[in-house]
Amino acid sequence: MESADLYTGGASRLAELFYDSLEDLGSFESVQAADLPDEARALLAHNNHMTVTLESFHNSPVDVEILAEWEGDGSYAREILLRQQADRSIVQFGIMRIWLADLGTTAVRDIRQQKRPLGRVLIDHGVLREVELMNLWRIDPAEPIKKHLGSGDIGEVFGRTAQILVDERPTVQLLEIVGV
Repeated sequence: MESADLYTGGASRLAELFYDSLEDLGSFESVQAADLPDEARALLAHNNHMTVTLESFHNSPVDVEILAEWEGDGSYAREILLRQQADRSIVQFGIMRIWLADLGTTAVRDIRQQKRPLGRVLIDHGVLREVELMNLWRIDPAEPIKKHLGSGDIGEVFGRTAQILVDERPTVQLLEIVGV
């Protein structure tokens, strides 16, 4: 990992798959869990799948909406929104990158169908996995995040970078941002 990306916990590398720089998404400040508001802490400061956490928190299953895709170097990435099924409100903006060779062909096929969130696919396929929190963020959002998480008038939002280990190998990198 490049030294500049060590500070951003992998966020820069993920953002740069779809944007010129991390700053195109906003100004990111690394914070501790205690620095987050209660709702943001409940949603982000854990080692669980965001799909499960969001569904429990909002008491609604979530659907995935793909905004953009990227493929190269043996990996597949996508920029996404997660929406509550109950009212279609957006509960997360994210970017994920998956090293496909670490997953079985049926899981990869299910991911490429773009019908279900990644966490749900991995759980349903019984993929042995561990979610590892890398960093928590307080974000002064730029236009792309404002557009998706609010009316454009939103203040700070919060996020995390995490990775998913499959059979003890780092297989998925995640940037997950919620507006609370």
